[in-house]
Amino acid sequence: MAPASLLVVEDDDDLRQTLARRLEESGYDVATAATGPDALDAVAERVPDLVVLDVMLPGLDGVEVCRRLRSDHPLLTILMLTARADELDRVVGLEVGADDYVTKPFSLQEVVARIRSALRRVRAVREQLASGPADDGEAPITAGALAVDPVRREVTVGGEPVHLTVREFDLLLFLARHPDRPFTRGQLLQQIWDITYEGYDRTIDSHVQRLRAKIEADPGNPAFVRTVWGVGYKFAAE
Repeated sequence: MAPASLLVVEDDDDLRQTLARRLEESGYDVATAATGPDALDAVAERVPDLVVLDVMLPGLDGVEVCRRLRSDHPLLTILMLTARADELDRVVGLEVGADDYVTKPFSLQEVVARIRSALRRVRAVREQLASGPADDGEAPITAGALAVDPVRREVTVGGEPVHLTVREFDLLLFLARHPDRPFTRGQLLQQIWDITYEGYDRTIDSHVQRLRAKIEADPGNPAFVRTVWGVGYKFAAE
């Protein structure tokens, strides 16, 4: 099996080289870029399995790069690196489609672990889609106008297709498989991201916000993915 391909986008030369070296030692095929435009050019030439993307970049910042990559490659996995609180606010906002984020300073071990987790899920999705639907596959889950097809990994609202990222779909599917059961952010991180790191609860919040924007008629008053105050989130079947 060919090694997974990664693109590391970081303008700090020392950090970029250190990250690339560690990831290569971990068995990945690594390319690098130092600016936003270089990152877009690299992906246009060869779409990697995962992009490690710094927020602060010359030429075009990471937020805009992420937005463009997500628009052109909805299933591309993007892990963002942030250094300041205001950067984190932008990353977790609705306008950015990052799958995950790591805050600086970080350990190389943590970054490698997050990448491995993300790639395992992407690999599982690709294998599922390549195998085609099974005769005894799980039936679609419906709630009102919403339908979630676990086999084809498709979501529709009122019969219209809704395009979700891998993580967004997995989060919705997990909640829909357990209707009316509340889950903490920590439980969702463990189930969907396969991580237990503290301090990354906003990963869940940002994905819930994006899900609501895509599937809810009124994201401010959600019918499907609801907040359970003091706990986390649940899927409302009714």
